[in-house]
Parts: sequence; structure tokens; C-alpha cells
Amino acid sequence: MHRRRAAPLALMAVTASGLLLAPPAQAGQAACPRVTIGAGWYGDNQARLQRLVDQYGRCGPHRAGGGAKPVAVFDWDNTVVKNDVGDATMFWLLRNGRIRQPAHGEWTTTSRFLTPAAAAALAGACGPLARPGTPLPTGTPGGAACADEINSVYGTAATRTGAAAFAGWDRRTTEPSYAWLAQLTRGWTAREIRGFAAAARTENLAAPVGAVQKVGSGTATGWVRYYDQQRDLVRGLQKAGFDVWISSASPQPVVEVWAEGAGIDADRVIGIRNTTGRDGKFTARLQGCGSVPDGADTMITYIDGKRCWINKEVFGVRGAAAEQVQPASRRQVFAAGDSDTDISFLRDATALRLVVNRNKNELMCRAYDNSDGRWIVNPMFIEPKKRKAAPYPCATAGYADRDGTAGPVLRDDRSVIPDQADSVFGPPGPPAAPAPRGPGPLEDQAP
Repeated sequence: MHRRRAAPLALMAVTASGLLLAPPAQAGQAACPRVTIGAGWYGDNQARLQRLVDQYGRCGPHRAGGGAKPVAVFDWDNTVVKNDVGDATMFWLLRNGRIRQPAHGEWTTTSRFLTPAAAAALAGACGPLARPGTPLPTGTPGGAACADEINSVYGTAATRTGAAAFAGWDRRTTEPSYAWLAQLTRGWTAREIRGFAAAARTENLAAPVGAVQKVGSGTATGWVRYYDQQRDLVRGLQKAGFDVWISSASPQPVVEVWAEGAGIDADRVIGIRNTTGRDGKFTARLQGCGSVPDGADTMITYIDGKRCWINKEVFGVRGAAAEQVQPASRRQVFAAGDSDTDISFLRDATALRLVVNRNKNELMCRAYDNSDGRWIVNPMFIEPKKRKAAPYPCATAGYADRDGTAGPVLRDDRSVIPDQADSVFGPPGPPAAPAPRGPGPLEDQAP
């Protein structure tokens, strides 16, 4: 579903807090019920989020002219929930024998980035177990080695012997191990995959915090929880009239199932999307975005790929233009994420950017530098990480280029962000938001 072009937002003065000064209330707004954001946030984050709702919600000055709904976009895994629903689904597929032997037993048909070493390791562990196109018995003792090899390639991007499992991908538009999970659902329909995800969801929500599960001959994380604060925020934004979306690097049907538990409909979810055959079953090829056609498998919902998919699905931008930063009137006003995979769509947000601190280099460099005053940082709501002892290497190696080369993290003006100390961590405490370097860019300036 595509959102029509939004009406241009009014130009306002930027405050030191990074949000915009509201003009006087419009006539007739007094009766509009105020939506309030719940507690449980670090420092002054609750207040910052409340100001966002007050200014952009249906009662706020930005909606006085009856313009389009403001857009809010959340990452999913470790942003709205604790732990990863893609991982939870992969472990369920392995435990229940739902991954199919590839065509001709050739594993390179599952991912164009799979190395010969990985393909050989997978064929050796899984080849004798099932005919091409039929499910592998990875949930049985006889299939444990196959489960272990698949899980190693997926979870560590390496074989059990340590050989690199993937090669040759663009680090700013795709992550082959994330894409591989979607590609391994080939041969099933979207409805069937939603059923698998629902079963995994039930198990992981019922399991106690800290639980593990047996996968192959090893163990893996066996629990997931929704963050109450994030579900409350989603509900509050929706109640205030925001158009709330999810952008995730987990498979589309999987995120659809989990998002329902946060009150987000399937048509507001953007995950990794497979192409579908004439029989209605998923293929191992993926849908493209921007200048990338279907089947090229090089533009998933990952870093710059998230920007492309949001521009395409939320704002209706077509062709190569979807890969570019759009004018402020065609960008989300709010974004939330936890990882470097979210950096582009977070930077595109025009009013406020929420970061859940998982010690990811580029993301935390930009959030702590806070050059325009619009970043807020919150510890993880469940089992927050302790303070990172060493500063983030922003000035030297915080950024990963398209070929994986490390380099400095640059501001919009191309100046280098200095190394940043970790200052928002552990149990909630006093606010530690750094001051912006200057007055900050105007709202319509590209990030």
C-alpha cells in the first residue's frame, strides 16, 4: 500500500532539544483529547516523545491544516521486541524440519553470495538426507549435523570449520545471512510461513526470560519479549493520528505475525520479500527496490535498502529515485532503531530519532554526536547492556563501506565525528544527552 505525497510541513524554529517550537493553538483544538506517552523511559526521553506527539499528532499545530498523517517507522528486532524474530523462526524451522533440500542438491541456488566452501559443507552435511525439494529432517538425531551446518552459516556467516560462507555483497544494501533465511523459505506459501512464525511466536513468548532451546546438537536463544514501552509508544502514536510502519530485515510473513501483537497491520510491515511462483509458493529470489530488479537479491531492507523500501512502500517513490533522500515532506518525522542496519532511515527522520543502545558503532557515533539535536538514546528495556568500556571508534573505524572497508564516520558537512564515550546504559538514570554542535539544520535539509 502506498501513501500519497504528504503536504509540506510548516517551517518552524528549532529548539535546543531538537524538536520544533509549536505555534499558538488553532481555534477549535481545545476539545481535542491529548494522547500521553507512558513511563519507563530513560532520562527525559518520555518528555521528548511527548513533545513529538503534541506537535505532530492530530491535536498538534502541524495537523491544523488537515494535512497528511505524519509517518513513524520502527525497526522490529531488538527495537520493538527483545531478541530476534528471524532467529526464532530459523530455530523453529530447523527443529521442525521445514527447510527444503535445494534443487539438484545445489546450495548455491539458495543464495548467489554463498561461497563454494559453504555450498560444499552444506551438501556434505545435508545431501544424503532428502530428495531435492523435500524437507530436510533437521529436527531428528540423524539430521543434527545438517541443522548445525545451516545454523552456523546463518548465525556466524561461516561454516563449522570456519570458512567464510558468503562473499561479494554490498554492505550498505544487503546482508546475505539475513536474506538467506527468507530464501530458505522457498517452496512454502506465505500463509504456511505465517503459520510457522505463529508457532515460533507462541513458544518464544511462553518460554521464560533466559530460556534456551536445542537446535541440532547445540542450543540457541529460546525466548522473545515485546518491549512494553515500545508497544505503548506505537499505540500512542496511532491514537494521535500517526501512520506507523515497521521496516525489518526479517522475512515479511514473519514480521507480519509478530507485528500484529503490537497493533500493526500487515499492510504496514516492510520485511524481506520473496518473489512468488505461479503455484503461489515462494522462490529463493527476492523482490527488488529502486534500480534493483526482482531476482537480483541485492536490495533488501538493510541500511540504504531500508531507505529505498520505505520510500517505495510508504511514500510511493518509484525507480532509482527511491534510493535517494527525499524532501522533508516525503520523509518520516519519527524513526526508531537499534543497529547500524537502521542508520539511513533513522537519519531520514525529520523531527526525532530514537536509538536503543546495543553498542553498534556507526549508530552510536551518530546518536551521541547528535549534531542536529534530534537524537535520543535509551538503554535496552530488558537486560540492558553495561557501559561500553572503550570509546566508539568514530574517527577511525566506525563506518563500514560497501566493500566492508572500515573508515571514519562523517557528518553531513563531511567533518569527522570524534570518538564518542558510551553514556546511556544499564538501569535508567539521569539524562545524558549531548548538546548539539550548533543550531541544527532546518527541517527540509537533507540528513
